[in-house]
Amino acid sequence: MKILILNGSARKKGNTRTALKQIEKGIDLNNNSVEFIDITDFKIAGCLGCDGCKRTGICVIKDDAVGLVEKIVEADMVIFGSPVYWWGISSQTKALIDRIYMKNSILPQLKKKIGVVAVGADELSGEQYKLIKGQFDCICEYLGWEFEVYKPISAGLIGDVEKQVGLMRELKEIGQKL
Repeated sequence: MKILILNGSARKKGNTRTALKQIEKGIDLNNNSVEFIDITDFKIAGCLGCDGCKRTGICVIKDDAVGLVEKIVEADMVIFGSPVYWWGISSQTKALIDRIYMKNSILPQLKKKIGVVAVGADELSGEQYKLIKGQFDCICEYLGWEFEVYKPISAGLIGDVEKQVGLMRELKEIGQKL
């Protein structure tokens, strides 16, 4: 299985990246290939809603999203990781998800598995985790994709994920099950 891990956090040593890297450590590389991408290293503009991609099959915006969307298309499983910003995913993550629209005509035929890691400072009972899961539930339902992994994490300060030994073990186990 070809697994793509997309980190939507700008913090290179932040909790979201730490959680995703721990999942990556658990993945069996004998049976899977993994690519880890920090999407904040790329220039991704917001979708213009012009439908140029519907007419030509190519997005009119010439930025890094085109290549990243191709990686999503090619992957069997995509794991999105995002910090929680104002009850939702980061703007970088959202911009990339919006740009997936450029492949809308073929996306439902691609039977993908999706994973989401959402890291916020609030308790796990916080509404933002339900909102994020709900958004990905809708995306998967619309595309006919399988929502395989959802892991909300409460970690407010940088380094909080690493301090939670049980969580680190659980994240590695998530990778092992892929």
